[in-house]
Amino acid sequence: MNARTPAPTLPKAHLIASEVRRRILDREWRQGDRIPDEADLAVEFGAARATVNKALQVLADEGLLDRRRRAGTRVAVDPVRKATLTIPIVREQIESAGMAYSHRILALRRSSLPEAAARRMGVKTGTAMTHVRAVHYGDGIPFQYEDRWINPQAVQGMDGVDFRHVNANEWLVRNAPYSRAEVTFSAANADARDARMLQAQPGQALLILHRTTWNDAHPITTVRIACTPGHQISASD
Repeated sequence: MNARTPAPTLPKAHLIASEVRRRILDREWRQGDRIPDEADLAVEFGAARATVNKALQVLADEGLLDRRRRAGTRVAVDPVRKATLTIPIVREQIESAGMAYSHRILALRRSSLPEAAARRMGVKTGTAMTHVRAVHYGDGIPFQYEDRWINPQAVQGMDGVDFRHVNANEWLVRNAPYSRAEVTFSAANADARDARMLQAQPGQALLILHRTTWNDAHPITTVRIACTPGHQISASD
């Protein structure tokens, strides 16, 4: 059977994942069925085995495939519905609350990625990336402070964007679509910098969010967000 080939401008792994997803949803491959081995799919799609592996992992992350070492890959039985992450545009959050939005860049430079950020992105420590620190305000009051690393190789043209004049959060949401994201929430006491940026008291409890996104080829960005005291996050299904 020949694979369907959507628009060739899409990454190969994305095309393979789309075709395998179609076969599952159309019940060509049913729940519990073992799908062809990676080597066989690589021949069918004319792709490297590593590319097939990446495509199948995307579907495993979606809950459609069950991958087990030495047991092969099967269509998931009663697949778990995975949460869909929508990254908010901070300006819209603030304006929807009836406040005037403003944004201040505190630092912008090309720098070597520190160990913690490199670990979150899955790249080598010391990789050169764009480092942005900024505060978002509502009616002149700090709303959140972000410490962000951006991979200029992730999206074509990103290296030419001047984030001194462009809101990184909004630009990335609108121009850098992601296929995978990891988000963690934690509580932490405000250190001296967090307290200064958010006009809080040192040691005051803050909500901290770490978010990292990837597309099919590269990590895009990782960001640490410190929210103003009393900040609440709501979610709906």
